Amino acid sequence: MSRFRSVIAGVGGYLPKKVLTNADLAKMVDTTDEWISQRTGIHKRHIAAEGETTSMMATIASKRALEAAGMEAGELDMIILATATPDLTFPATATIVQKELGMLRGFAFDISAVCSGFLYALAVADSFMARGQVRSALVIGSETFSRILDWEDRTTCVLFGDGAGAVVLKAEPGAPGMGERGIVHTHLRSDGRHTDLLYVDGGPSKTQTVGHLRMSGNKVFRHAITNISGAIARVLDDAGLNESDIDWFVPHQANERILEGISKKLGLPKEKVVSTVAEHGNTSAASIPLALDVAIQDGRVKRGDLVLFEALGGGFTWGAALARM
Repeated sequence: MSRFRSVIAGVGGYLPKKVLTNADLAKMVDTTDEWISQRTGIHKRHIAAEGETTSMMATIASKRALEAAGMEAGELDMIILATATPDLTFPATATIVQKELGMLRGFAFDISAVCSGFLYALAVADSFMARGQVRSALVIGSETFSRILDWEDRTTCVLFGDGAGAVVLKAEPGAPGMGERGIVHTHLRSDGRHTDLLYVDGGPSKTQTVGHLRMSGNKVFRHAITNISGAIARVLDDAGLNESDIDWFVPHQANERILEGISKKLGLPKEKVVSTVAEHGNTSAASIPLALDVAIQDGRVKRGDLVLFEALGGGFTWGAALARM
């Protein structure tokens, strides 16, 4: 049994100032606002400015999360940053954030699980806390996907945007129970047989290049609905809960059609789904904490609510998590 539970004490987000609308994209590539909107639900996305990096965005989101938690960076024991677009091959972008925050204790590292990265990082942080090894942690998702897009490929460049989201976790005594705040349960999966369906065609070891994102959209869509639904069923079953217990569904913001397909399969009404994909596009590992921040800021997600998270990313990696806010 866990000795400690991981309570989400603060959430923060950051989006670059530059906005790229569907109309803007129609001037760059063979597409239209109608084509993008009907197939993805996306209307605009934010794009990092020249010189604006994954670590810069992560640092701003982290400062906002720390402020919301009423904490200083010096109180943190650990930073985990989920990203597929690090500043450098090494060192870990998390260590750059550690420096920028002025955190002179503990440790920091990156996790690479693409769009599932935030869930992977959350699960890892929760495990450290459950064993009493850390008492406070910063979990970040930050991405500059605009740097790895092929801007001549209309099937992918219309989908993604940049941004960062962060949550501060604090350890509280005891396992999360009925009504008690904390991470209730997590479930992670991967299947390396499908690496050719969503990947970047470059890397230091293989090509000595950064490369561009490549995706077989229809196949990813089918896997997403099946795999994510299975992970959600598993995490609810392990927690001894069912769909009717969920107050809010905060999914990875990949595509409005995927969100609708999963929520329909779960029997969740649209009113319980937090969707930011129309305004943000797919921000990969940043999408869940960004959406959570929006829902907290506008008053939808409140203290005591049971929130369900899910994601699927290249690899494939996927998973689900439950948290009592």
